[in-house]
Amino acid sequence: MIHQISAEHLSIDRVREILEKHYTLALSDDARRRIACCREYLDRKMDTQKEPIYGITTGFGSLCNISVDRDKLAQLQKNLVMSHACGTGERVPSEIVRLILLLKIQSLSYGHSGVQLCTVERLVEFFNDDVLPVIYQQGSLGASGDLAPLAHMSLPLLGLGQVEYKGEVREAGDVLREKGWSPIELQSKEGLALLNGTQFMSAYGVWSLIQARRLSEWADRIGALSLEAFDGRIEPFCDEVHLIRGHKGQLATARAFRRLLEGSELIGRPKAHVQDPYSFRCIPQVHGASKDTIDYVASVLTTEINSTTDNPTVFPEEDMVVSAGNFHGQPIALAMDFLAIAVAELGNISERRTYKLISGARELPAFLVAKPGLNSGFMIPQYTAASIVSQSKGLCMPASVDSIPSSQGQEDHVSMGSNAATKLARVVLNTERVLAIELMNAAQALEFRRPARSSEPIERMVAAYRKRVPFVDNDQVMYPHIESSIQFLRTTCDC
Repeated sequence: MIHQISAEHLSIDRVREILEKHYTLALSDDARRRIACCREYLDRKMDTQKEPIYGITTGFGSLCNISVDRDKLAQLQKNLVMSHACGTGERVPSEIVRLILLLKIQSLSYGHSGVQLCTVERLVEFFNDDVLPVIYQQGSLGASGDLAPLAHMSLPLLGLGQVEYKGEVREAGDVLREKGWSPIELQSKEGLALLNGTQFMSAYGVWSLIQARRLSEWADRIGALSLEAFDGRIEPFCDEVHLIRGHKGQLATARAFRRLLEGSELIGRPKAHVQDPYSFRCIPQVHGASKDTIDYVASVLTTEINSTTDNPTVFPEEDMVVSAGNFHGQPIALAMDFLAIAVAELGNISERRTYKLISGARELPAFLVAKPGLNSGFMIPQYTAASIVSQSKGLCMPASVDSIPSSQGQEDHVSMGSNAATKLARVVLNTERVLAIELMNAAQALEFRRPARSSEPIERMVAAYRKRVPFVDNDQVMYPHIESSIQFLRTTCDC
């Protein structure tokens, strides 16, 4: 299947489909025309304008006042890519590298960047042939674009740096020769067009958003199972309560729980207790707030991935080349910090439900085993969840509140959006693990309510889960069950 790169709106759902269904990319005729027209205009502009044009006929950053001779402009752009490839730390996962390539191609296709058509075509070839540049997570301030990581993305265009190809990390030059591809000779402005932009942080943000939506759905399913296992009450989930407050996510959560638990013997039986703890009773308010945050961040990231974010910006029809600041990551840095908090809260309340399930309350055995004392049962998975939740709380310190000036003060306010993005991804993975541990506990606890049955959707979910993770009669090694539970969340689309 082929996805045409064009000026048409690119949705988060479409991005997910492209990645999951392994679409190949192709530039639309309109995109080709816009890219070529912008490049032709820029070449004419350089022939006719005597005044310096930032980053095209001058140095970069605080070196913007130093003009560069025309015969050295190609070397200027190559030097930019080489000198800025200063990433370090862990490698960016392959699925996010593919997303970076997709978003960079999309941004360049609008015809405001001045790149050669062959440069964009090579990025398309990288995506389609899974020639994935080796990029590192640390090094971007998220202000003058994601300079360091996008430099690593760009090195292989020049036959430099490394790529992952067919499961191996190899020298990019060797792979290009093997495929019969000549290195790209960058023209004026192209290095800046490649390195300026928010595609590194946007890719992390989009990946995290896709996962956050998935985890939000799982949080409701697992929370409903926990409510059943804890012998909770359904009244806090009635429409009347949530309509008088009016938050969209809160109402959606309550309705989701009622759908999930419709027809359950357990939820409908008389209760000895008058009310439930907040971690159960306030699920609509907590899960709902996270849903609303996810929707808000989706709107911000959707705008971002449909934008031109490099600098300077070229407007052929208006005969303008403007040095401005569309590469600044502030709009999405704030949103990604917000999303990290919302996703972490799904884990925070999940761990509290796990704690209640193992506490020996409401006729459940302590630590969810028949012979506590001899068996520790599910005592320590809760420790693990608590440890992970604590780490996520630390990661939720907003990166976007910090700024460290760079480039001799020329770049004197930065977004730290790349740090917000990579922290967000860690919080997402942490929350997935915490929810997987809750599922392990809730499925175990449900067995102590037999022969009573839950609803058909919940019983179907538990039956599918039991094919991966067994009921625990007596103590056994638990970490493989935690990993199997994580994989269940990651690979199960519909129970």
